[in-house]
Amino acid sequence: MQAFRDFALNGALLDFLANGLLGWTWWEMLLLALALTHVTIASVTIYLHRHSAHRALDLHPVAAHFFRFWLWLTTGMTTKAWTAIHRKHHAKCEQAEDPHSPQIYGIRKVLWQGAELYRAEAKNTETLARYGHGTPDDWLERHLYDRRSVWGVSLMLVIDVLLFGLPGLAVWALQMVWIPFWAAGVINGLGHYWGYRNFEAQDASTNVSPWGLVIGGEELHNNHHTYPTSARFSVKPYEFDIGWVYISALQRLGLAKVKKTPPRLAWGEVRPVADAQTLEAVIAHRYELLARYARQMKRVFRQQTGEAEAGTPAASPRALRQARRWLHRDAERVPAAAQPQLAEARAAYPALDKMVTMREELRQLWTQTGRTREQLIADLQAWCHRAEESGIAALREFSLRLRAVRVAA
Repeated sequence: MQAFRDFALNGALLDFLANGLLGWTWWEMLLLALALTHVTIASVTIYLHRHSAHRALDLHPVAAHFFRFWLWLTTGMTTKAWTAIHRKHHAKCEQAEDPHSPQIYGIRKVLWQGAELYRAEAKNTETLARYGHGTPDDWLERHLYDRRSVWGVSLMLVIDVLLFGLPGLAVWALQMVWIPFWAAGVINGLGHYWGYRNFEAQDASTNVSPWGLVIGGEELHNNHHTYPTSARFSVKPYEFDIGWVYISALQRLGLAKVKKTPPRLAWGEVRPVADAQTLEAVIAHRYELLARYARQMKRVFRQQTGEAEAGTPAASPRALRQARRWLHRDAERVPAAAQPQLAEARAAYPALDKMVTMREELRQLWTQTGRTREQLIADLQAWCHRAEESGIAALREFSLRLRAVRVAA
């Protein structure tokens, strides 16, 4: 009888180790694990990133504490450390002090060792003191979430094993690597190395994908660096930010309040001359306007190269490729190796050269901090006059459109 009971107990133990309390199949466990990792991604993008680091939205204490608790369970990261490191990244972006720039460390290191870079910076007390202000400092944060961060991930391990048995170890491992790979690696790495750019932000940020699904909308990284205090990362009609969907739902439930979204470009009647309101609108919408200017440059490029095919002297094919890639970018972002080819293309196509020159002059309106408001208005009026008298249709059309721009109410 004792032997039978021992056998039954051993069988029950083996069954528990194999199946846990739920007894789910492998694919059911995988689906749940992916759902749980998505909750973690949502917690990072909504709570740590948009709420804590950038103050783009306010969260109800109930929602904020759920996110804090969930991140303690699934990542062991603290609000203060993550917030401080991210703020420093924006303040020192692509500079030597940037905690995780692939332009500094190389894409391989950031992609595969991004978590190590994060942990190293989290030990920097100066970073935490300078950039970690405004983060939670209550009893739970001081005595549990911060001081006992390892307890959270350990508790998650116990829960996974209880629910799924030994396969729960795989579920837990997937949860533990999710944020280090996708957030610390892919976004911090590829998000400053590869992808497309809607705007000429003052760094190397890129949009990894127009559909922000897997990483909660963080894929739209160039949009975020252009408008860092916006709660919504999507700006184009074809882009999708699932994090914004969740924020909108929280707002409808009274659990969130959005403070800022990307500025909307508005248009009115064309003013006889650019005035103070025009200047205000141009500076407020500078990134969107430069993106529109880039489209006009591409139009001129197509026209000029089309004429070249008909017999007009042209630049070399290599110069054309470099011109197509770099002429609409800020001069300091153009690699030195491409400069000779760009000079060749500009010499071959005067209209394109004029567009590049006028772009840089327009950019001076918001980069020259030493000029008065009146001087900047005069500069803008002079720019519009030169553009409209240039004889370049695309440039004239852009200038007229510029005189109609407004700051949306």
